[in-house]
Amino acid sequence: MSEAAQQSTASPLTTRFDGPAPEWSIGRDMVRRGLLAGPIIVALCAVIWGGDGLWSSLYGVAIVLVNFALSAALIAVGARISLAVMMGAVLFGYLIRLGLIFAAVWFVQDESWISFPALGATIIVTHLGLLAWELRHVSLSLAFPGLKPEDPSATVSPTAAPPSDNN
Repeated sequence: MSEAAQQSTASPLTTRFDGPAPEWSIGRDMVRRGLLAGPIIVALCAVIWGGDGLWSSLYGVAIVLVNFALSAALIAVGARISLAVMMGAVLFGYLIRLGLIFAAVWFVQDESWISFPALGATIIVTHLGLLAWELRHVSLSLAFPGLKPEDPSATVSPTAAPPSDNN
């Protein structure tokens, strides 16, 4: 391989991503949606588990929202450094964030206001619910929340006949 070809080949270890950062937008969107859905989950836990369920659910929603914000920040910052750092941030960031969730629950285990069923249900339902909600939104927008789908009248109908090849 010539020297010019070697210089033009980008290494994934040193290549950085300089384009728009959809992870910031997705993370912000998930936190916003969590703030909208949070009161519903908190109210449901308050009805089922009383005052302890209310406080535990508030704590659980806060844990989930911080987790999603931290995830977006790790990916965005890692991608600006290099793709290899981003991959490491995703892998090790997951383990660190899982440890932080464990620590957040561990530190309140002996508190009088904690209701573990409410806390656990809130963490699980909020994580899965927000991920499903965002997945639906991202798949509908075809990229990330800041990008709107094109006007359907401007696209070609899938039932339209393909152009003929008259050779």
